[in-house]
Amino acid sequence: MSVVEIDESIKAVYLTAQDINIAASLLYQAYHDDPLLQDILKVDTNEPAAYEKKLRALIREELNSFWQGHQPLIGIMRGDTLKAVACLIKSDTELQPERYWHWRLKLMLSAGYLTTQQLIEKEKVIRHELAQFDNYYYLAFIAVAPGLQKQGFGRYLLRALNDLMANAANSSGIAVYVTREELAGLFSSEGYQCLKRLEFNHIQGQLLFKPK
Repeated sequence: MSVVEIDESIKAVYLTAQDINIAASLLYQAYHDDPLLQDILKVDTNEPAAYEKKLRALIREELNSFWQGHQPLIGIMRGDTLKAVACLIKSDTELQPERYWHWRLKLMLSAGYLTTQQLIEKEKVIRHELAQFDNYYYLAFIAVAPGLQKQGFGRYLLRALNDLMANAANSSGIAVYVTREELAGLFSSEGYQCLKRLEFNHIQGQLLFKPK
C-alpha cells in the first residue's frame, strides 16, 4: 500500500478492498443532505427510507465501479481508522459516464431509469467542460467522518491529492463540482479556481479546477 505521511498521527493511503465498506458509510453520511442528489434521487420527507436506499445503492455501485476501473481511492487514516475519503476518476480512463453495464442495470433496478440517466448526463456535461485539459483528475466524491468536520481532515485530504497530482506524469490538475458554498470556500482556499457555474435539475454549483 502506498502511503503519504502528513504528520505524526495522520497519514494518507490508497484504500484496499477491506476499506470499501467504511468508505461507503462515510460517503453516505456526507452526501445524505446533498441538494443535487436529493433532487435527482427524489427525496420524499414522507418516505425517507426510499431515498436512503437509493443513495446507498448509488454509492455502493460507484465505489465498486471505481475499484474495478482501478481509479484512485484515497483515504486519511488516524491509526487504523478511516477518517476521510476521496474518490477520483482519471480523464484517460476507459471508465465512461455510463460505467459498466452491470452498474447501469443495478442502479436502474434500485434507483430507477430516469435517475440513472440524469446521473450519466451530469457527468457527461462535466467531462465536456473539462475537455480543454489533458490528463486531469476529477474528484467525484469526498467525505470526512461525522464529528470531524472543521478539524483539518478535509484540508489534509486535499493536500494529499496534491501529492498524487505532483507524482502523476503529465497531469494537468484536479477538478471538482460542488453545490455547497462552504465546500467551495474550502477548495478555493486550497487553490481551486471556478471554471464555470453549472446547473443540474435547477440546482446550481461550481465546477472548480486546480492546475498542477
